[in-house]
Amino acid sequence: MTTLISKPVSEMDQPYSRRWAALGVLCLSLLIVVMANTALIVAAPDMTRDLGLTSTQLQWVIDGYTVPYAALMLLFGVIGDKYSRRGALLAGLAVFAGGAVFGSIADTTNAVIAARMIMGVGAAIIMPATLSLLVATFPKAERSRAIAAWAATSGLAIALGPLLAGWILDSHSWSITFLINVPIAAVAAVAAVILVPPSKAEHLGRIDWIGGALSVVTIGSLVYSIINGFHFGWTGGPIGAAALAAIGLVSFVVWELRHPQPLLDVRKLGQRMVGGATLAVLLLFLAAFGAIYFISQQFQFILGYGALETGVRLLPLAIAVSIGAVVSGRITPLIGVRASIVGGMVVAAVGVLILTQVDGDSGYWMFAVPLILLGLGIGLSEPPATDAIMDNFSEDDLGAAGGLNDTAIELGGSLGIAILGSILAASYKDSIAGFIGGMQVPQLTGELAQQAAYAMEVSGESVGGASLVGEEMAANPLAAAQAGPLLDAAGSAYADAISAASWAGGLALFVGAVVVAFILPGKKAPVQQGPVSV
Repeated sequence: MTTLISKPVSEMDQPYSRRWAALGVLCLSLLIVVMANTALIVAAPDMTRDLGLTSTQLQWVIDGYTVPYAALMLLFGVIGDKYSRRGALLAGLAVFAGGAVFGSIADTTNAVIAARMIMGVGAAIIMPATLSLLVATFPKAERSRAIAAWAATSGLAIALGPLLAGWILDSHSWSITFLINVPIAAVAAVAAVILVPPSKAEHLGRIDWIGGALSVVTIGSLVYSIINGFHFGWTGGPIGAAALAAIGLVSFVVWELRHPQPLLDVRKLGQRMVGGATLAVLLLFLAAFGAIYFISQQFQFILGYGALETGVRLLPLAIAVSIGAVVSGRITPLIGVRASIVGGMVVAAVGVLILTQVDGDSGYWMFAVPLILLGLGIGLSEPPATDAIMDNFSEDDLGAAGGLNDTAIELGGSLGIAILGSILAASYKDSIAGFIGGMQVPQLTGELAQQAAYAMEVSGESVGGASLVGEEMAANPLAAAQAGPLLDAAGSAYADAISAASWAGGLALFVGAVVVAFILPGKKAPVQQGPVSV
């Protein structure tokens, strides 16, 4: 008969016998968190048409999830340490599922954004809990393999989100993409009670609530300023948020250095292993999320793939991450942590730099090869980097360690979409401006003239806008002759934009690999012999 697991890991004399099944539950919980951040890549066009979203509104439908997710992870990780890591996982799953139900019935832009923010809060509770529970449950000898599986799951979810959303969108509305998370969260919650043993820090004192508040303000303001500044211009709002983030960061560091039991021991970031591994994780996901952002648009708007077809064609990334994680687990004990992390970063950088050769005639395989290399690089680098971060914190600080690692992932992803997306948009506008300015359109007056001017403005702003305008023109006898040239010009301009963004992302990752190589210590990782109990 199945019984609920109630005995804490700290009271077990031997390694927990069902730990690999427990890992499956943790990976399932992680899966929906990452999928929720990537599924909207293919759902965005349908949502835009149905809700009439402006570019600003669409950005906040996406980033309404990102801001609370990034800002709250560190604090919620420590709260889970203090009271119950499994309890935090269950609470996060409940909040996440509640937000998903709300999103499935939302019929206004503000309601959808609110639902995404609720899901982001749930994700911020879930993600550090999965990592701290993993480390607490597995003996040290098996921990690197377990973290490799955890890391492979995050890579799988990056591609599985668009695939699952695409499959649903073939026969249902975008609202069902929210609802699909609910049964998965319910299964994960029930399985967690049965399979995941409870765990909490044994000697953690009072929570540093002031440090927690400062971390939320700092990270939240930083992510907000990045998103708005790079996408919509550095006006008063983003500049003010950036200034608040800078003040918050200084205040946080000073407070944590003086606090007897800080939320995060910031001195850890000064350790070569922790600092180098954190930087590596951030840069890997900067490149990964940025590349997926513009490749998915290429698939949908230029190559004409539907939502499901786009998801299928992103699968090589997920498969490559899984393969890279398996290889990493075998070679890291042999070649050392530094070689594995830096080598993976270089492989990923090569993948991104190949995209600089894209042109208007590039087909799928020009993108498939970079996706494979990017996935292999993430799989090789992320598991040893995450393991290095977690291994350098005490058992009582696993939540803070998990929060640090996960914040680096989410902050890197936000930077990738914001910075590389901004370069992409600026390059596209510059490349297509000449064509738009010289385009011959029928002489129109009144409302038709206003519609034509708006269509040209939209076409010059984004490849998605040009694609929609081209479809409308093709159906209009007066403008059908111009549809083909517009779409060709948009494809060529977008290829130039991908090249520019890929130079930035690839060089950032390559230079980052060199910096990480200097930061990380060169000592090889020890080969574990036999099981070691936690």
